[in-house]
Amino acid sequence: MLKAVLFDFNGIIINDEPLHEKLIDELLLEENLRPKPGEFRQFCLGRSDRACLIDLLQHRGRVITEEYASKLIVRKSTTYQSAIENLETLPIYPDLQDFIFKLRVAKVKMAIVSGALLAEIELVLKRAQLSDHFSVIIAADQRLPSKPEPNSYLLAVDRLNQADATLNLKPSECLAIEDTFAGIEAAKRARIPVVGVANTYPFHMLQRRANWTVDRLSDLEFDRVQRAYDSVAAKAG
Repeated sequence: MLKAVLFDFNGIIINDEPLHEKLIDELLLEENLRPKPGEFRQFCLGRSDRACLIDLLQHRGRVITEEYASKLIVRKSTTYQSAIENLETLPIYPDLQDFIFKLRVAKVKMAIVSGALLAEIELVLKRAQLSDHFSVIIAADQRLPSKPEPNSYLLAVDRLNQADATLNLKPSECLAIEDTFAGIEAAKRARIPVVGVANTYPFHMLQRRANWTVDRLSDLEFDRVQRAYDSVAAKAG
């Protein structure tokens, strides 16, 4: 049966990818590098800032140490949090609350699995009054390998089990909600079925990768998804 839903953060909970791209472009300019079209999607979408910046700067021929990458990440995060705090209305996806309500009614655990920093996630959740819904948050602060590696998803399963000893959660009993290729691949490599939401890439580009694909989260037929998990469990039993 379906026991837990694991949400990506950027591009699933908050529509802030344009802000992240702007901040990455600003960092490049500060490094005397001209931003190039397509680079953000190639190196950054669905990945942690650390993986993004190291790969992007190395692609431009720069040698970047972990220490210097950390300084760039702190600088970007400070600017991001300031921008979020100054927004009158957060760009939270409008159908998120209804979906969370369905999960609460179904008594499904919820977690966030993201390459964003914990301070950024907590700031947004607090402002959007969503903090109480997520018992586990896996963030970039854990210094795990970035998506598409599966480590962050596997850690989320472990943390949910630690939080509730009776849960006995397996990856196959989770559902991931993702909007990028890297995120979908990470979930599938963790053996977690995944919904691709076309918030960032077109529907047809996600359809070949995800178990389910929807234009918007509100289009997901949650009862149908639950029945699919119940069917698998019945066959296994």
